[in-house]
Amino acid sequence: MEKQKRMSKKEKERIDRIVEILNDTYTTEYKCYLNHDNAWQLLIATMLSAQCTDERVNIVTKDLFVKYPSLEAFAAADVKELEKDIYSTGFYKNKAKNIIGCAKKLITMYGGEVPNDIDALTSLDGVGRKTANVIRGNIYHEPSIVVDTHVKRISKLLGLTTQDDPVKIELELMDKLPRQQWILYNIQIITHGRNVCIARRPKCNECTLAQVCPSAKIEKENKK
Repeated sequence: MEKQKRMSKKEKERIDRIVEILNDTYTTEYKCYLNHDNAWQLLIATMLSAQCTDERVNIVTKDLFVKYPSLEAFAAADVKELEKDIYSTGFYKNKAKNIIGCAKKLITMYGGEVPNDIDALTSLDGVGRKTANVIRGNIYHEPSIVVDTHVKRISKLLGLTTQDDPVKIELELMDKLPRQQWILYNIQIITHGRNVCIARRPKCNECTLAQVCPSAKIEKENKK
């Protein structure tokens, strides 16, 4: 792993201020936007959320988890039928194949339990670090950072990273942010990205982070 540069006192104070603003703006309440009743449901919902909105996934899983009420039901599913069931989430062929493969492996290798170890999770069909960290954070409360499109984009705008690779971003944010903030940062930044720092039309004039955001300052200077 590439060693991070030591932060200056000024940058440390700026990051502390970012954390303070996020906590004041979005509270320190833990939320998960994907509906689920247990670990394996969240795992499947997260797999379905790739390139799909949480709202759409929740619509699909409302019926999906009734039709397939257990891991065994998913493991025994007909792939073509499952493809139809999850069609509206996009990339349904790969998702259906991976969900069935993942369910089978959870049953045969882990006794039907979703593991909390990052290596074990990423060994499952269709599970990358992002999905694994969602499980670790939301189910097992293991401090972890989920690098989705919002976290990647806004972390770069805030000057917390210059990386493009999600794994490098994850490691850099872990190095800079307080450990107790990792899960909260995911929740807060996703909310911020959906409501304020919207990709195509960021509302910098409404943003509580504008005072500590280099990109907002540049935007303000450009409008002068």
